[in-house]
Amino acid sequence: MSLFNYMHDAVMAAGTISVGEHAKQWTVFGLTINADTVWGTLIVAIAVCLLAWLATRNATSGVPRKGQLLYELIVEQVQGITDSAIGPKGRKYVPLGIALFTFILFSNWLGLIPSGHNPEWLPSPTGDINLPLAMAALVIISVHITSIKTRGIGGYLKHYAQPSILMLPINIIEEITKPITLTFRLFGNVFAGGLMISVMVALLPVWAFPPFEFGWKLFDMFIGAIQAFIFALLAIIYFGMALDNAEH
Repeated sequence: MSLFNYMHDAVMAAGTISVGEHAKQWTVFGLTINADTVWGTLIVAIAVCLLAWLATRNATSGVPRKGQLLYELIVEQVQGITDSAIGPKGRKYVPLGIALFTFILFSNWLGLIPSGHNPEWLPSPTGDINLPLAMAALVIISVHITSIKTRGIGGYLKHYAQPSILMLPINIIEEITKPITLTFRLFGNVFAGGLMISVMVALLPVWAFPPFEFGWKLFDMFIGAIQAFIFALLAIIYFGMALDNAEH
């Protein structure tokens, strides 16, 4: 058997990661709920809120502690990005940017908990397309609501024909693709990380798996941080575009 055929058969036999398949599902009023996504999301939400509370509970205007210093560093970085993308009027979106970044980061990293020579028992909730899609939809709907409040309904509809009526189809397509690209960029990268773990499970012997898993998951942590940053950055940019009035 050739090496290619061996790898193909091993990967196909593993079958540990499939799109849309979950270890536990609930059915409520005819709706299917992915249990692992639900409890993973709750774990991440509790962890983010707990760390935020620990970092700010003893906040002081004097010499900050390590937790407060890290929190202030994140706030300053997000505020700097917001100021450069929107200006001072966009500082009200700094909490949103921080919330998106930290929540997505922790969600991406949840699946990096060492799992041994077995499928991950606690997958990243962002590896389920439903969560990235929900976050993307929430961001884009909020952006359109902000745009209508800023421009008025007439200005909102008119901006689709800017700078020329010929741009109307392109501008509409661009708005439709925004939530799609936000969703699949995040989901695709997280899912690919889990798929690589599945491939290594299929191809590597038990004794060789841990070092390869450790090395890959370090790289996966970096990719997870980049994807969290990109999602939060694009959300801020979209709000900045919504705040621009017709004259500007």
